[in-house]
Parts: sequence; structure tokens; C-alpha cells
Amino acid sequence: MFFLLTFVTLALSGMAVIAIANTLTFPRLKRSSDLSLPPRLSILVPARNEAAVIGQTVRGLLAQTYPHFEVIVLDDNSSDGTAALALATAKGDPRLCVLPGKPLPSGWLGKNWACHQLAHAADGDWLIFTDADVRWSPDALTALAAEMARTQADLLTVWPTQQTQSWGERLVVPLMALVILGYLPLLLVHHTPWPALAAANGQCLAFRRKVYEAIGGHLALRDNVLEDVNFARRVKAKGFRLRMADGAGLINCRMYPDWPSVRDGFAKNILAGYGGSVIFLILATFFHWLVFLCPWLLLIINNQLSIINSQRFLFIDHWQLTVNYWLFVLIVLGIGIRMLTAVATSQRPGDALLLPLSVLLMTRIAVQAIWWHWHGGPRWKGRMVKRSTVER
Repeated sequence: MFFLLTFVTLALSGMAVIAIANTLTFPRLKRSSDLSLPPRLSILVPARNEAAVIGQTVRGLLAQTYPHFEVIVLDDNSSDGTAALALATAKGDPRLCVLPGKPLPSGWLGKNWACHQLAHAADGDWLIFTDADVRWSPDALTALAAEMARTQADLLTVWPTQQTQSWGERLVVPLMALVILGYLPLLLVHHTPWPALAAANGQCLAFRRKVYEAIGGHLALRDNVLEDVNFARRVKAKGFRLRMADGAGLINCRMYPDWPSVRDGFAKNILAGYGGSVIFLILATFFHWLVFLCPWLLLIINNQLSIINSQRFLFIDHWQLTVNYWLFVLIVLGIGIRMLTAVATSQRPGDALLLPLSVLLMTRIAVQAIWWHWHGGPRWKGRMVKRSTVER
């Protein structure tokens, strides 16, 4: 028991230190008007069956206050009128171009193929890949360009403010912030050359065009389901500058509208995050049970033993009492880390109290991912997703 509690204490203490440091130092997009000689930006949107959101997305992008940009939407063989809705929303605005997607070649994942086509059609100095469900406030593009200029980034990845409504979203989606802020020291991401210390969010990736081309673009990662993270690693491996920033309410996203889409959306990517290894995913799941769930279970068990001892033997076991206090501190520490990362990313801090349920839901997602791995892979938007973590 002592060694288990010591391990959990060290793990949570390390997370707490990283989370506090990251919360204090993580860059956040800010409204800005200080842009001399603004570069031409290409906003690139792959869209497959996005009729429910594409109108609002196009409207928001064309409302940007930034002076020099184009928006290209690639209709990836949609069957719901996505292209027509995008064009109707633009009302002839020449800044919008809607391209028909070409058939998916063998060896490519659908989104990567769509982004590859978008990059070839763009003429901007910067290529900004964003998803069809990402919402841009009018000053967001100017803020993004200002952060690019300030940091001199070669790849700037923005973590949009996640909009969550259903319980499935609220208990799972904010865990992305817990991972980034609690596990990945920002200073090491920004200022060390080690590719392993890199992360990115495909909801908003802004590349210098020459850097995108130098690392091979989407062609190099054509069959990689975790292309955003691997882009970040390739950028660092080639000696270019990776920077991260928080969307701070200027860039927002509602990833998935309900629990089934949350489950499937996370399950299609989670195994790739562990190098495609089922063993590593199981070990990671076990680790999260240890640090976030076991203290709750052990507190219940130990408390019951303390009550039995006091009633049956008429004495208080001081070691059990000490363990109870220790477990309570670990529970508070785990909730505190989850709560801090929620506050830092504009999520509901009160949902941190349901952290054990979040761990159980992530376990369900891990089980789904492993099941798919053994049964041919997941289907996403009508396509089978073939996983590969191989970089070229």
C-alpha cells in the first residue's frame, strides 16, 4: 500500500507542477491590429457531409477583419449538399472557392487526401488548415497572424476553445486539455529539439508554406491517422520552430454532439497516440486507473475497514486513519489538476468532481479502439480508417 500511494503521489505531484507552469505560461490568442505588411493567408477547409455546420463556418470565415486572405473549401464527395450550401452562404464573395474533391486514391486517408488537394490549390504565404466545425470570431484570423509574427513560428497550432453540451462531451472532451497542460511541459515543447515533446491539434494548423513543403506536406503522412501530432514532430525533427497557443474564445469548436460520436471520434485516434500499440494503450489505461480512480476505491475500502475495526475491536487503527487522510489528499489533488486545466481552457470546473466517471468513459473508448484494431479498423464518415503511424 505504501509504495502504491507513494507512486500515485509522485505522479500527481508532477502533473500538478506541469499544469500550474503551463497555465501560467501557455500563449493565448489576443485581439490585435498591429500587423505591418500582412502576409496572404489561405484558410483551407476539408468538408465531407458537413451540411449541418458549413454555412455557419463559411459565414464566420468571410467575416474576418484580416485584410488579405482566401478561403478554400474542398467538398470531399459529400452526399448532403455541402458544396451548394457553402456557395449559397458566400453569396458570390470572391474570397471563397469551393473545389470538388477527387476520388480517394489507394493508400490515403480521406482527410489527408483532401488537405493535400487544398494545399495545391492555395496561393497564400501561410497555409491554415481548419476543420469544418471550427468557429472563427471576426478578429480570430488577425489574432492568429499576430501570434505567428510574434513567435516567428514555422508551425503554429491553436487549441480551440471546446464547446461541450451533452454529458458525454463534458466528461471526455476537456480531458484533451488535461493531457496537454498536465503532461507536456510547454517550455520543453517550444525550446528543445526533441520530436517526442511535440503536440498539435488538427482543428487549426498554420504552416509557413515553405516549411509545409520542406517536411513533405500531407503526402508524407498520407496514411497517418494522427497526422497533426506527426506534423509537429516532423517540424521539430527538421529544425523548424513549433509553437502552440490557446484559442481563448476567438477560435471555438464543438467536436462531437453526443456520446456515440465522442466515443467513436476519440476511439479512432487514441491507439495511434500510443504508437499503434495495444500494450501501451492498456498500460496507459491502467496508469489512469491508478492515479485518478484507485484513490477513490481505496478510500472507500479503507474507511470501511476502519469502521469495522472500531466497532469490533474498540480501537482506532492510526495507520488506517493516516491512509484515509493520504487518499483524501490524492483525490483532492487529482480533482484540482482537472479543475485547473478546465478553468485555463474555459471549461466547467465543476465537472472535475466527476473525474472517476471520465476515467471509466475513457476506458470504454480504449476498449472500442482495441476492438476496432482487431476487427479491421473503425469507420468514420462512411469510410474505413486504416491506421498507420509510419512516417516517410
